[in-house]
Formats: sequence, C-alpha cells, structure tokens
Amino acid sequence: MTHRPGPSGPQGVVGSPWLGLAARCTGASAAAAAVLAGVALAAAGPPAAGSVAFAASVVIAFFAISLLAGHAIGRRNPSGAIGAFAVVYVLKIVGFAALLLWLGRPGWVDGPWFGASGIVTVVVWQVVEVLSFSRLRLLIFGDSDGSSEEGPRG
Repeated sequence: MTHRPGPSGPQGVVGSPWLGLAARCTGASAAAAAVLAGVALAAAGPPAAGSVAFAASVVIAFFAISLLAGHAIGRRNPSGAIGAFAVVYVLKIVGFAALLLWLGRPGWVDGPWFGASGIVTVVVWQVVEVLSFSRLRLLIFGDSDGSSEEGPRG
C-alpha cells in the first residue's frame, strides 16, 4: 500500500485545509475573547467576563460547523466542499438566530458585553478566515488525466 502525503496545514493538520482553518480561526477568536474577558472582568466584574466567554463560545461553535462540514464533504468530494460550505453557512446563521430567539437572554448575561464579544469574535473569525482562504490553493476544476492546462479546449 502506498501512502500519498497530503498538504500540510496549520497546526500540523495533514490533508485537510478545513481543519487547519478551523484551528487557526478558533485560536485567534479565543485569544481575542480572552483579552476582552480580562477587560470585562476588570471593568464590570465576573458576569461581564462570563458574558464575553459565553458569546465567544457560541460564535466559535457555530462558525466552526461550516469548516467541519467542508472537511467532511471535502474528503469525499473536494470540488463540492465550497458549495457545502456556503449552504452550511446559511443554515448556520439561521440556526444561530433561532437559537438566540428560542433561548432568550439568561438573567446573568450582561447584554453590552455579550454583544461586544459577539461582534469582536465574528470580526476576528472572518478576518482570519478570509486571509487564510486567500492563501489556500484548492483545485476546483481539473482534468482527469492530472494535467493542469488552463483555458478552453478546442
């Protein structure tokens, strides 16, 4: 049996750009949330810091879902991973809104800190994700013979 090594991604993830993206985005978002939680703790106390951590956890979990779906589908159908990513992204946003409306706001949540954390976490995640995507080289269309000739055939 021959082993075909895949491309190495961030944090030593081999063969899956999606897991590498998830790790990179999660790390950056969690670091930003930790800084914001420290500021919240110093400025407003434990409920504010807890609100920051809760919001960041929810955002990170929901955003990671699409990258995990991209990984799962990309293993079987690499060209379908981008489409699956887009579909899951839309479903995830609808699910996130439904969850927040269904659960309501727990009494211990400090609204302004929760909102600020949600916004900061989304912005950090999106910036890291866009920058990481811009560095990926994904083969979406290719010839079955393995050549990489570009342009129309005549």
